[in-house]
Amino acid sequence: MSHLSRPLPRLSHALGRHRRAVAAVLAAVLAVLLLECVAFNLPFWRTLGASMDSAAYENTLGPGLTRTDTGQLRITDPTGAWLEVEADGTSGFARIDTLTPKQDSLRVIHLRPSVDGDEAASRTVSPLSARSLFLPVHGAGTLRVWIEEAKGSVVPIEAVRANVRVPFSFDPLRVALMAGALLLAAALGPWSRLWRIELDPSSRAQRWGFVALLAPFAVFAATNIAWQVIYAGPLVFHTAGGYTYDFEQYGRLADSLLEGHAWLDLDVPRELASAANPYDVTTRERLLADGVTPIYWDHALYGGHWYTYFGVLPAVAVFVPYRLVTGRMLPSGAAMHLLMFLALLCTWLLVVRLVKRLAPRASVAAALIAMAFVPLAANYGYLFYRTNFYSVPFAASLALTTLGLWLWVGAQTAKRPLNPADRWQVGSAPALSLPRLALGALCIAANFGCRPTFCLAALLGFPLFWPQIRALAAGLAAGQVPWRKALRAPGVVVAAALVPLVPLMAYNHARFGSPFDFGTAYQMTVTDMTRFREPLADMPAMIGYYLFLPLRFMGSFPWLSLSPTPLSSWSYTEPMVGGLFAMCPLLLSAFALPFLTGRRRIHGPVPSRTPFLLGALALALALVVFDTANAGLGWRYMCDFGWLFALAALPGLLRATGGSGDAARPGRARVRALARLAVAALLMFSLLVGLLACFTIGRQDAMIAGDPRMFHDVASWFLA
Repeated sequence: MSHLSRPLPRLSHALGRHRRAVAAVLAAVLAVLLLECVAFNLPFWRTLGASMDSAAYENTLGPGLTRTDTGQLRITDPTGAWLEVEADGTSGFARIDTLTPKQDSLRVIHLRPSVDGDEAASRTVSPLSARSLFLPVHGAGTLRVWIEEAKGSVVPIEAVRANVRVPFSFDPLRVALMAGALLLAAALGPWSRLWRIELDPSSRAQRWGFVALLAPFAVFAATNIAWQVIYAGPLVFHTAGGYTYDFEQYGRLADSLLEGHAWLDLDVPRELASAANPYDVTTRERLLADGVTPIYWDHALYGGHWYTYFGVLPAVAVFVPYRLVTGRMLPSGAAMHLLMFLALLCTWLLVVRLVKRLAPRASVAAALIAMAFVPLAANYGYLFYRTNFYSVPFAASLALTTLGLWLWVGAQTAKRPLNPADRWQVGSAPALSLPRLALGALCIAANFGCRPTFCLAALLGFPLFWPQIRALAAGLAAGQVPWRKALRAPGVVVAAALVPLVPLMAYNHARFGSPFDFGTAYQMTVTDMTRFREPLADMPAMIGYYLFLPLRFMGSFPWLSLSPTPLSSWSYTEPMVGGLFAMCPLLLSAFALPFLTGRRRIHGPVPSRTPFLLGALALALALVVFDTANAGLGWRYMCDFGWLFALAALPGLLRATGGSGDAARPGRARVRALARLAVAALLMFSLLVGLLACFTIGRQDAMIAGDPRMFHDVASWFLA
């Protein structure tokens, strides 16, 4: 009977573990419900005793307001634009009653309440967001709500109501975010079992886990693509006496290519084409003042035609097929969601492969941290948020580059190919897969038609394949390797790279007379780009801003504001919330990489990919300088080098978090747990900064203007 009783302790342990898991899940659910029903609904609980009685049904209007025929308010004098009603102090909140906004009325309204002259902070409300229409006010007396808008503004406000009750709110998005935060804490905290499970890309269970992680992003991308395709219209704007803004450059380019020419089918005014220097800002302003139109903003003008200076490959690969199949123009936002999903997929594949090569005993939790860290550090949040045509070449290049590097990192493999001719080896250096070399080279070279700076990723092939390059040189010098064999792998790489490069260079030559001229000098923008050069005096400051611009916090939603970037001379600057290392402090571990190369292990053999990552760090620093000198200071330009810094930071992160078996080593468990907790906390900080940055006021494509309903719905979560 003794052999029958052996499984009992095991069964008891399993049941105990399951009970603990169930208890933890129930505790998490209870915590989320308490936060949702109590903390986020404090205004409801606090206003249960409100009298619901306003002293006057009709508000007293200030002398600076008049009623329109539709019942809205028109501001005739901002110094007298207010509404008054009596508050009895039983509520602590007032409600703005609004009308359905008309075409000429404001969607975002700046208000400042005061009770008997005691003013509260100014805040915005939107008639599109019902919850945002509740204003915190305290005390009894005359409640006056100032409307802080310009003279002539039409405001869809009907009345102000005091002594109101705030309704109970159960927000599924808020609950989902809290549940997601708890799930992240459970998965990445030092207490997680995932730290004890070794990363194994060949495991079927882990592969299905990878698919499960991708699934929400796939649903998000598919939903947004469908919405864009069904509802989005062409984004073309024109203001009288100003430029014409056409944000469908890729769709226009696809149409032009299908018609057999490289220029855009857009009219060029005769006065602009015949001007002595159409790129001169003063000349353009004079023409605009004279009513000359259309002059397209941020288009390239050359030889009497409008062109786009953005890479042509996304138009060929995405926009042209969509036009051929549907007969319609693909919205840039739909293309962006597709490309960003592909970029995320390829990035995760590269990260998992690198983690396994750098740290053979890395845990699943360490891999998850790396998978979350690299896209955050690579500025993917900016691209996921700003899905217009400016972001298309970045998204396409990130997808191509990470796919190409994934193929190159996996080119050194012990697996035997189906065709022995696909394998190339010289001397004692590890063998390489020729198909992976070729496909990787093709992907990286294709960046020439997207964001050309990403072509420089090809330089990483030298440190990555240095053992093979050294063995090849030694074999040729000793006469032991025939030239035919020696040139096989380099020839495959060059031939594959020429497949996209030759037609792309021909395309540039057909447009501007040079294979390396993309047309950036001919763009109609804030200055004459044919003559402008970035001032050298500005470069040190801009490099510092790119990397270390500090975050700037404020006391109200969204708590994160833009940071100033003063310069001694004019240069292009895009409003930013912070530098790369301020937004993602874990990136600082990239600078530990040179000090890790002399160690015998991270937590395994000497990492053969360390020279490759040192090259990534050097290339990242070079691109910071290059972008500063050629493009100025732009939030989106961080996408050029953020991913390189992130890859270089991986060894430091893996060393800090340790291997799957480190927690069992005596004397090291506590230190390792603290390190893992610190890494997870910093990662959550960067994720929070990335989320808040989407709501930051004053950034390009600010949500408060582009989607006031979403902005104010989220802002109203924090009424308490």
